[in-house]
Amino acid sequence: MKHIGCHGSAREEAVYLRSLRGEEKYEALNEILQVSKHIAFFGGAGVSTESGIPDFRSKDGLYNQHDVRFDAYEPEYLLSSACLFREPKVFYEFYRQKMDARGIEPNTAHKVLARMEARGKLDGIITQNIDGLHQAAGSQKVYEVHGSTLRNYCERCGKKYPADYIYVSKEAIPRCSCGGQIRPDVTLYGESLPEHAWAMSSKLIRQADCLIVGGTSLTVYPAASLVQNYNGRYLIIVNRDRTAQDSYADLAFHESIGEVFSHIEI
Repeated sequence: MKHIGCHGSAREEAVYLRSLRGEEKYEALNEILQVSKHIAFFGGAGVSTESGIPDFRSKDGLYNQHDVRFDAYEPEYLLSSACLFREPKVFYEFYRQKMDARGIEPNTAHKVLARMEARGKLDGIITQNIDGLHQAAGSQKVYEVHGSTLRNYCERCGKKYPADYIYVSKEAIPRCSCGGQIRPDVTLYGESLPEHAWAMSSKLIRQADCLIVGGTSLTVYPAASLVQNYNGRYLIIVNRDRTAQDSYADLAFHESIGEVFSHIEI
């Protein structure tokens, strides 16, 4: 194939890249990653599904797992601050049953991203996931815009608790010695995104000349708006289903993220 950057204008190159099929797309992916100086990754639930963690909105996802204990509630409510404080017993029971990622191992995508960072080819990861699998794979620069199930704290005094505290607690509503509820450091529906993670994610996006978007439908806001603000050179999307941003992508792969990342040679 022709070398990246040898196709005339950026528009002409984009048209050329979008015309590629099969192995040529993988060759172009690797060439883009080689020539790019500042690569960022933005990922969603689809990054972790291949590790066995259900996503939220697919036909087999968390929102479609009917449970006699929870099917009277809207899924968004069960993961909301309103549920946490109005019906805490319901919240914690749902959280313990559905959000426990202990024992889950990183998959190919997590491992390839960690390798890219270790070799100086990835500036950082922005993730909507709360499972900590990027860090488990070895990634260091991870910005968790929806928080993490691996951190717990008292909502009243701020005291921190171990990662598995809520799961192993015998209390229906785990409480701190001060009397406050011990909650996961997760951004629930109705809460603002963590300021530091958002600021660092925005900076990462602004500085990137190549953005890889993986495992997300780009429908969860405000996190998805980060991708809309990307103005770098190359946009690569890897998602089983089409996204609203596909028409802007230089390369769009509609297949398993593990399959695509297994072709990355860095």
